[in-house]
Amino acid sequence: MDGMPGIIHIRIDERMIHGQVAAFWTNTLKATRIMVINDEVANDEVEKKMLRMAAPGSVATSILTKETAVKNILSGRYEGHRVLMIVKTPEDIAALIAAGLPIKQFNVGNMSAKAGTHAVKKSVNVTDEQVALFNRLMADGVTITAQMVPDDQAASLATFLK
Repeated sequence: MDGMPGIIHIRIDERMIHGQVAAFWTNTLKATRIMVINDEVANDEVEKKMLRMAAPGSVATSILTKETAVKNILSGRYEGHRVLMIVKTPEDIAALIAAGLPIKQFNVGNMSAKAGTHAVKKSVNVTDEQVALFNRLMADGVTITAQMVPDDQAASLATFLK
């Protein structure tokens, strides 16, 4: 992705590393690294260990705070890699953009149902504030797709937000 050497795909998936990511996404994308960007998880040794266990043995993992991820990506640290970047929420994407990452497209995977959310697509549940955030990002020229697994047709998230 332009301005982010080595980053080949960005996905929102609150489960971060799990079966779909480990089996389907990494294989389809031929990813050599899964990068989870989440401040809480990056500071939780138990959670980090569990995520690393869920990742395929052939794929490197990085579990980073937003600050460290931005610094590493902008410095070109992943040039020559094939990095699948995963965040938990649309707010994470917005924070990474605000911190200087030139994110121009990403995929929305799983966002589970919680109090205050409504389903816009199977496995994608959002708050009104998240809908506004997605709409603002799309208005700013960011391409946002909704796609659970690589075999599914990637559809514009805008289709589901109406």
